[in-house]
Amino acid sequence: MEKKNFTVSVYTENNIGLLSRIAAIFQRRHINIESITASRSEVNGVMRFIIVVQITEEQVKKIVGQIEKQIEVIKAFYHTDDEMIYQETALYKINSAEFVEDLNIQDFIKESNARIVTVTPKFFVIEKTGKRHETDNLYEKLKPYGLMQFVRSGTIAVTKNEMQISNILEQFDTTN
Repeated sequence: MEKKNFTVSVYTENNIGLLSRIAAIFQRRHINIESITASRSEVNGVMRFIIVVQITEEQVKKIVGQIEKQIEVIKAFYHTDDEMIYQETALYKINSAEFVEDLNIQDFIKESNARIVTVTPKFFVIEKTGKRHETDNLYEKLKPYGLMQFVRSGTIAVTKNEMQISNILEQFDTTN
C-alpha cells in the first residue's frame, strides 16, 4: 500500500497527559509524527490535536480506532492533504549586517509573501506562513545570508468540506 500524508484531528476535553497518551499510540506502531499541534477548539473546554503522519490508509484507520478506544476523546478524524487547507508558520533570524549589505534578501522576503516582524541592530526576524515547501524554499534562499536561527510551528489545518464539528462539540462546552 502507498504511504500518504494524513492529518489526524483529535477532539477531547482538556485533560492532563493527553498529548503523551496520543503520541504513545503512534510510537507503539513505530509511526513517526511529522507534526503535532495542540490548541483550543472552536468550543470552550474542548482541545484539538492536529497530527500529521505519512502512513498507509489502513494504518491511519487503525490508529484513529485505537485513539477512540484507548483515550477519552470526543471524536477523532483523519483526512488526506487534498481534503485539508493547512499552513505552518516559520521564523528566520538573520544577521542585520547581511540585511543592510544585500538588497536581494528584501526581494526574497517580498516574493515569498513573508514579513519582517523584529529589527534590532544585530539581527532581524522574518515570519513566513504557508505550506511546508514554501517555508523550506525561503529557508534555502536565506541560508547564504547568515541564518542565525530557524524554527517552524506544527501544521494547523481545517477541512475543505462542509464538516461542522462545532455541532458535535457544543454539548461539551464548559461554559454552559
